[in-house]
Amino acid sequence: MLSCAYRLVAPRVFELVQLNIPVSNEVLVRPTFLSICNADIRYYQGTRQAAVLAKKLPMALIHEAVGLVVRDPSGTYSPGDKVALVPNAPCSQDDCIAENYLRTSKFCGSGYDGFMQELVSLPVERVVGLPSQLRDEVAAFTELVSVAMHAVDRFDSIAHARKEHIGVWGDGNLGFIVSLILKTRYPNAQICVFGRNEYKLNDFTFVDETRLTCDAPKECVFDHAFECCGGEGSAAAIDQIIDTVKPEATISLLGVSENPILMNTRMVLEKGLRLFGSSRSGRADFLTVAEMYRQHPEMPKYLESLVGGVFEVESVADMVTAFEADLRKSSGKTVMKWNI
Repeated sequence: MLSCAYRLVAPRVFELVQLNIPVSNEVLVRPTFLSICNADIRYYQGTRQAAVLAKKLPMALIHEAVGLVVRDPSGTYSPGDKVALVPNAPCSQDDCIAENYLRTSKFCGSGYDGFMQELVSLPVERVVGLPSQLRDEVAAFTELVSVAMHAVDRFDSIAHARKEHIGVWGDGNLGFIVSLILKTRYPNAQICVFGRNEYKLNDFTFVDETRLTCDAPKECVFDHAFECCGGEGSAAAIDQIIDTVKPEATISLLGVSENPILMNTRMVLEKGLRLFGSSRSGRADFLTVAEMYRQHPEMPKYLESLVGGVFEVESVADMVTAFEADLRKSSGKTVMKWNI
């Protein structure tokens, strides 16, 4: 079966290629809504190192997507079922290391073709059913929600039992989703979000408190904390977190920083802090998110506020328009309605 893929061949240049999808026992899915991630933008702009671009391009972008089942030989799904596409593809299994941390795992949109395709063929365990009533624009970034869920689940297994006050640093999409999951998971906990933009913090209506980072407390207040800033903001956020958490707190690091950052290790040792990093997610995290969507229908309603521009895509020119719009956005997720 022939299909189309749209590969990035150079910064800001997409090229149509024809692919032959062999008949197999995999699930055939037609992507319908795609969400643009910051990682996609770094490839699109060409801001990754030249050696990285030379190694990974040409490549179809996008690892956040939802689609409709076309065919499933296993009978697990029926044609027309709404499914999230799991971009992580493990090649091996380890009893101690999760699939998203195995160095042998492949990841769609990072060295391997992502979901900017007409049709996608995936093993049945790489697709996860979603509630039919879930808005497609929200379903499109379920992968990002699964990354936040993965971090919260790891936090739950690592942190001590006292979870009365939790701080979240970061007023972007990831900070929003992490805060929402924390408030859903620990409804009696006091969740405080710190950010640099008051207009973004105004959207965090479900948490107990929001503050500008310049108004961070000077004393130890929080039992635990999450860093969701990334980039140049990571250093300042981690510094504030170390100052404001109580002894033996657990700190979850989620922000991606391209450059090494300094850390006050003296205070980390003095307070006996635990710091752990989380990256990507696996099938189990998608399943947890899908179940949370079903059990807490208010959660997708809150996530709707993250939907930014929605662009109808029928051509390469439309793709460029969507990516360029994402570069100019101040907040939210840019979603492509994939009419390819």
